Amino acid sequence: MEACLELQDALLNTHGIDEFLGAVARIAARQVGAGVSCGMTMRPNGRSFTVACSDSTAAEVDEIQYRLDAGPCLHAMRSGELVSIPDTAERTRWPEFEAEAAAAGIKSCLAVPLAAPAKESDESRPVGALNLYARTVRAFGPAQIDRAKSFAETASGALTLARRFARYADMNDQLRASLTSRSAIDQALGIIMGREQAGAVGARRHCTQARAFELLRAASQNTNTKLQDLARAIVTSVTGEPVQPPPFQDPRDAIA
Repeated sequence: MEACLELQDALLNTHGIDEFLGAVARIAARQVGAGVSCGMTMRPNGRSFTVACSDSTAAEVDEIQYRLDAGPCLHAMRSGELVSIPDTAERTRWPEFEAEAAAAGIKSCLAVPLAAPAKESDESRPVGALNLYARTVRAFGPAQIDRAKSFAETASGALTLARRFARYADMNDQLRASLTSRSAIDQALGIIMGREQAGAVGARRHCTQARAFELLRAASQNTNTKLQDLARAIVTSVTGEPVQPPPFQDPRDAIA
């Protein structure tokens, strides 16, 4: 229950996915046991890397596994199985990793898969691993393993929600960028139309938006400048201010 409350507080009070993941790693280390280090491995683009860690020790031991392409966290993430190494001095499963971990001061390890709901089934698939390291032998007994498994299950749901928030934020950023480009082009067309009409000495010349766009596109091609960049430059040269996107209304506000 305490872990749930801490995760909820982190989800509500951190700014951005990176800060939230860092909070998750620190909470996990505290929840499992005193003196424990925690790293979180994920593979959003097919490449495993540490997205957050409670301290530099966890990051260092995670990196050993990535370099060797072997170790408890990678196995837990790939197989969905919990992995425990009671004593790295025994070197029974991944001798090279265990030797380097021991050299870094780590004497026991625990890796717990992090799962997210599959899109098209009720099964779960590993999307990462919670990597726990201790400087004492057999630091992860039954009680610590139960706490780690319970925390990983709770954290998996929070991570799924945080990833969705991050995707929505990215979509909003892309939409705002698109709106800004569109606004810049529209404003630049207005400026070009005004200049074309004002440039007709002793005659009334009407410049359509289509004609203004052709002039803008020709200038873009001739100067090898992106259309939206040229439009921004035109607007800024006239107004003295950078282009601002039109007011954005969240569609959900219209429903409320």
